[in-house]
Amino acid sequence: MLKRKIINELLYWKRKTTNKALLIKGARQVGKTTIVRQFAKANYKHFIEINFEQMPTAKQAFDGNLDARTILINLSAMGYGPLEPGETLIFFDEIQSCPKARTAIKFLVEDGQYDYIESGSLLGINYKDVSSYPVGFEHELDMYPLDFEEFLWACHIGEDVIGMLEDCYENLRPVPAFLHQQIMERYRQYLIVGGMPEVVATYLANEDFNKTVTNQKDILTGYRNDISKYAGNDKMLVKSVFDAIPGQLSKQDKRFVLAAIEKNASRRKYGAPTQWLVDAGMAYYSFNVGSFELPFPSHENLKLYKLFFVDSGLMCAMMLDKIQVKVLTGDIFVNEGALAENYVAGELAKHGISLNYYDRKSKHELDFVFPEGNKISIIEVKSGKDYKKHSSLDMAQSLFGDRINRRIVMSGNDLEFENGILYLPLYMSMFIK
Repeated sequence: MLKRKIINELLYWKRKTTNKALLIKGARQVGKTTIVRQFAKANYKHFIEINFEQMPTAKQAFDGNLDARTILINLSAMGYGPLEPGETLIFFDEIQSCPKARTAIKFLVEDGQYDYIESGSLLGINYKDVSSYPVGFEHELDMYPLDFEEFLWACHIGEDVIGMLEDCYENLRPVPAFLHQQIMERYRQYLIVGGMPEVVATYLANEDFNKTVTNQKDILTGYRNDISKYAGNDKMLVKSVFDAIPGQLSKQDKRFVLAAIEKNASRRKYGAPTQWLVDAGMAYYSFNVGSFELPFPSHENLKLYKLFFVDSGLMCAMMLDKIQVKVLTGDIFVNEGALAENYVAGELAKHGISLNYYDRKSKHELDFVFPEGNKISIIEVKSGKDYKKHSSLDMAQSLFGDRINRRIVMSGNDLEFENGILYLPLYMSMFIK
């Protein structure tokens, strides 16, 4: 069983906020159902799981009145039970397939006899089907693929080792050479394997990259099937954006350019299909900010953005054949820059940091900018040996030095602090929160 950080948030919800249902959102295959089952087994006497995609007849329990008594009687009549007050967790999985169940959560929570968890991978795209949201009766959690620290746990890297790395990070000390080499090797494995729980388990069970890639391609096929099934008239446009992400990130500037998909393509045509992918949890936006000022949302240019993929391993599987071996051996000429920046974007997003990049009149781009200590911190991602060449970072310091908290360069090299710039190994993104 893979150890996941989100289990602590579920425990907090049970102890502190059981006057609300827990809504867990995230892309398919990130482990939502598994973590709820694990949590229920350890914390409840009875567990009732209803997956509205696998058991569509369960939707009939919500066809009539939506008061709690009627619904619970209907579920009991269908064989769901036992229902013991105070000892039962009811789990509505893929709840987007039963919008009336989402509406009914308010009344079920008000009834107060049982705890409720809802989950779904496509909640963001079915919002129009919910007649009334249970505002004030849900506590929302976003779930992602395993982050790099969770991957290290899965690889049986001890807490003492991670603690030593964190101590180096906090005290600006280089990591011992042998340890740095070992963790960089794990980092390169993570670029290839990613954080999808089933993929990680498959890889750790046999370390066969062929089986790992097969598993990843099965997940990608599932994503494409979801697009075909749920994206309606936009499905071809959504697929075009989906398939274009690796190539767009492989460009030097990594900005998503619609004209690369279709000549004269417009934001008006592709805006909704792109948002569909983001709402489904398959991609992250990083919007341009043209002004080096907080708060960033006030300065975002929604027409200029990068689009990052939900998982580095899945993106790797979409790229060149046999790329895995080259990435594992540190061959930087095989789109590792795209993978590295996608990896950092994923780590930041998983740690609750909104994604933005900065450029000044399409010059001197800064890969990531984020608020920290009431100032702005900058991350530049470097995959080559020239990681100490950073004209954009130098420009930012000369223009906005009084607004900057930290200037960070992430690369494959060990930690250094030089001339006010913090050089971090890429794996230390797990400590930026």
